[in-house]
Amino acid sequence: MSKPRVAIHKFASCSGCQLAFVNMGIELVELTKLVEIVHMAEVGHVAPESENVDIAFVEGSITTPHDVERLLKIREHSKYLITMGACATSGGIQALRNHADAAEWMRSVYAKPEYIQSLSTSAAIANHVKVDFELWGCPVSVRQMLAAIRSFLFGVPPQILREKVCQECKRRGNNCILITQGAACMGPVTRTGCGALCPTFGAPCYTCYGPAEGTNTASFGQRLMGLGLNADQVARKFASINNAAPVFSEATEMFATKTWMEE
Repeated sequence: MSKPRVAIHKFASCSGCQLAFVNMGIELVELTKLVEIVHMAEVGHVAPESENVDIAFVEGSITTPHDVERLLKIREHSKYLITMGACATSGGIQALRNHADAAEWMRSVYAKPEYIQSLSTSAAIANHVKVDFELWGCPVSVRQMLAAIRSFLFGVPPQILREKVCQECKRRGNNCILITQGAACMGPVTRTGCGALCPTFGAPCYTCYGPAEGTNTASFGQRLMGLGLNADQVARKFASINNAAPVFSEATEMFATKTWMEE
């Protein structure tokens, strides 16, 4: 029997999530016993977007008209489509452009902006096509990717993790950065998936894995202000890697415009 076919496609991104695949090492070798990787430019396997595959992983956000055309072809020829990483799931750090005048920005950067074909926004993959599963993170974790592949191959719905980084910290026995250091740790509003990597090494979380379940950004933002941050600094805390995720985008606007005082 032929093995299920997998493709890993890239749009606007740093390629960090593809590198997470490469960095699997021996686990990637084991994975190829289960599936055939037909497209992954990072390692030299190149196939057209019209290649039929069982699972298509998509890294990166949509920033050009050509991106939209490519993505529609990928969706049409994929049984399952999985987004991986902050860029693909929420628009990435480049989505900060969504709040600017894109035309004016290009005029200030490029000598001949009329030759640049770019959308005015950096959008998540789900803004354009149906997505079967989202892997959050910057970059995604190897454990999550392998679990998602196995789940889809065996017809089992993948596990969706939405709990907060704080819960992971408790399981690992970490001291709370927010309490013991008085640092602006974003763990109370960020979903786990990283294994509480930064807090484990004494550094505050900075929202790599996007919004967690049950976030109260108004109250949490005011707690950060109690640590000495002003409203603009709180807004910038939410306007990070997953700034275009609706919960974080609304929080950014709330504190940038000082409307948190009305909550």
